[in-house]
Amino acid sequence: MKLLRVGTAGAERPALLDAGGTLRDLSGLVADIDGTLLADDAALGRIRAAEEAGELPALPAADAAALPAPGVAGLRIGPPLARIGKIVCVGLNYHDHARETGAEPPAEPIVFLKAPDTVVGPDDTVLVPRGSVKTDWEVELAVVIGRTARYLESAEQALAHVAGYAVAHDVSEREFQIERGGTWDKGKNCETFNPLGPWLVTADEIADPQRLSLRLWVNGELKQDGTTAEQIFPVGEVVRYVSQFMTLYPGDVINTGTPAGVALGRPEPKPYLRAGDVVELEVEGLGRQRQEFKDA
Repeated sequence: MKLLRVGTAGAERPALLDAGGTLRDLSGLVADIDGTLLADDAALGRIRAAEEAGELPALPAADAAALPAPGVAGLRIGPPLARIGKIVCVGLNYHDHARETGAEPPAEPIVFLKAPDTVVGPDDTVLVPRGSVKTDWEVELAVVIGRTARYLESAEQALAHVAGYAVAHDVSEREFQIERGGTWDKGKNCETFNPLGPWLVTADEIADPQRLSLRLWVNGELKQDGTTAEQIFPVGEVVRYVSQFMTLYPGDVINTGTPAGVALGRPEPKPYLRAGDVVELEVEGLGRQRQEFKDA
């Protein structure tokens, strides 16, 4: 299933995008798309049954007219997940990205956190922070947790705790992240720095998360063209590893790293983002994002 949330910021309603590209209203079945829903197999089963039976109503024309998505037009798409508990991120998790930045592949996953309030919709404006000269792009596969996970013993067990997947844009400010001392958090938690969506694709629709292509364009020029096959630590191992250090709850998100092609890995002068730039990105089977960058 492709689950999404549509409407103005803070007032999104739950929806489903069916195989024909029609937007279906879920508000009669569920209050929202969040960790509570993802942990409720019965509720998810009711959504599946209603979709298969053709019982889900299409969104009213006035609403559907606002949706910029394949097969539907018009209303804003918000983040596909409400009330995110935490966003765990993995750095330097692609062999090609490590090579382009001159870094040794890590022996263990590099883990940092991103605040849930960095999350915006997939096509919302992204703000270049005040004083920034090194705002960078990073297309990533996001993993959404569906079952409480602690001290998982295997990658296979970890994958059974995944509710679904989404496109994430882990926007980063490299000077804040690398050159200003302390941890990476300063360069990762600026306002609007985690566009998410357009939809959450349930795990049953992704046969192998290690065979997904990821692409990103800046002003129409292809910058990143990679595959999750290049991940140093695959999705199942990332979830297992993180569960050794913190409890993962339904509705938590893990950003699993970015492939080669970021501005940081380019020759000088590095083409960092500026106000007016447009970034588009996609992950195979998970949809596409588009953001215009503006000054904060």
